[in-house]
Amino acid sequence: MFITFDGIDGAGKSTQVIRLVNALQEAGNQVVSLRDPGSTMTGEAIRGLLLDSDLHMHRRSEALLYMAARCQLVEERIRPALADNQIVVCDRFLLANVVYQSVGGGESAEKLWRLGELATGGLRPDLTLLLDLPAERAFERIDRPADRMESRGLQYMKNVRAGFLAQVAAAGSEYVIVDADQHVEGIYEQVYGAVDSWMDRHSGHLKRLGRGNS
Repeated sequence: MFITFDGIDGAGKSTQVIRLVNALQEAGNQVVSLRDPGSTMTGEAIRGLLLDSDLHMHRRSEALLYMAARCQLVEERIRPALADNQIVVCDRFLLANVVYQSVGGGESAEKLWRLGELATGGLRPDLTLLLDLPAERAFERIDRPADRMESRGLQYMKNVRAGFLAQVAAAGSEYVIVDADQHVEGIYEQVYGAVDSWMDRHSGHLKRLGRGNS
C-alpha cells in the first residue's frame, strides 16, 4: 500500500505522518516513512537546492529538479518497499509538484502530470490524504523561517490551496480531503478513518489499524 500526505505548508502533514506510521507499525505492519523531495542521498541534495537556498530558478527548472528527486525516490526506496509487501507512507508526492509549479503563471498542470508519469514510471499512490487548510491559518501555524515556496506570499498560498483542491482527483487511485482546520486529534480521526476504510476494502496481507496509543 502506498499512502501519500499533501496540502499547503502548515496543514500538519508531518505530525499526521508520524501518528499514522506509529499506528500501522503497532498493528504489525512493516512501514517505510519517506519525504518527497528527499529520503535518498540524491533527493536530499536536491531538496537543499530547492527549499533551503537563495538560488533564483525558473519554474521549469524547479519542476525538473523535483521530478529528478522523485524518480530516485521511486526507484531506490518506494518500488523496493512495495515489492517487499511493506506499506509506504510519503510526505508529499507528484501532486505537490503539479500544484506548486502550475499556480501563479507557472507551467500547465497537464504538462506536469505527463512529466510526472516519466519521473515515476507511472507509479501513483493507492490513497492520497489531502490536508486542507485556509492559507491564512497555515501562515499562523508556521513558526520557522519561510522556505522558498512560502516566501512567495499569502496570495500565492491561496492559489496553491485552490490548486490542490482542483488537482487532487488526478493524484492516484483514491483520495480523501481531510479538514485540517481543527485540533490535531480531529485531523487524526479523519486520517485514521480513511486509511482503515481503504484497508478494509483492499487490505489483503495487510494488518488493519488498531487504536493502540496512537
